[in-house]
Amino acid sequence: MAVWDKLGSSGNVDDRRGASGGRLAFGGGLTGLLLTAAVLLLSGQSGSQVLETVLNQALQPTSQQAALPADDSYRAFAEKVLGSTNDYWTGVYRANGQSYTPPSFVLFRSATSSGCGFASSDVGPHYCPADATVYLDETFFDEIHSSLNANKGDVAQAYVIAHEVGHHVQNLDGTNQRQSDPVKLELQADCYAGAWAQSIKDIFENEAEINEALDLASAIGDDRIQQRSGAQVNPETWTHGSSEQRVTWFKTGFNSGDPNRCQP
Repeated sequence: MAVWDKLGSSGNVDDRRGASGGRLAFGGGLTGLLLTAAVLLLSGQSGSQVLETVLNQALQPTSQQAALPADDSYRAFAEKVLGSTNDYWTGVYRANGQSYTPPSFVLFRSATSSGCGFASSDVGPHYCPADATVYLDETFFDEIHSSLNANKGDVAQAYVIAHEVGHHVQNLDGTNQRQSDPVKLELQADCYAGAWAQSIKDIFENEAEINEALDLASAIGDDRIQQRSGAQVNPETWTHGSSEQRVTWFKTGFNSGDPNRCQP
């Protein structure tokens, strides 16, 4: 296991896992939400006011949802990874005479509100450019391990966080607006994650630990996912790239340590 405590910085993580909503099952259920909406509409409130109230009620936790400690081991892990990406990209931007603005980061369970609407576990870890925030439900790694036999080690999970931060960098520099090919954006984010991993290679107990990230990148390639689902492998439908492409571009970033080489 990588020694994350060697990393000096910690990022700011908003831990909502004890208070996130999920699939309209919280805060009174669907019937309660419909009743609330009906009462508010009859009272003369506008549609936007009703929607805001109903969504807020939907996001209230039920008694069945156990509150999590505010500062558990996973939060500490996420803070260290985020802090190291902040340090890395701050250095990259400073070398170019620019200032880096770190993303926000939210840990949640099931679903939560975001600048892009509902952030759901079904979507997986993702970045919302509207509020410059990375959203992560860590149970995602258990799910892909069981469904895809994907590596869920700590380095693999750190790679995913660094990948999403890579999308934040694309948002800052406007790449996500200039580049219309989603596969190229995803592969560039993989490459950025590799370059970041090179910058903290001293925390890895051995070189084989980086294989955790490579194994996960391979497992979540579009071709591998299509094969496991029984669908025909069709590159025209890919959104993230093949297993080989994802591994290749992560290695490009890791071996070079240079984000300028990340041009799929």
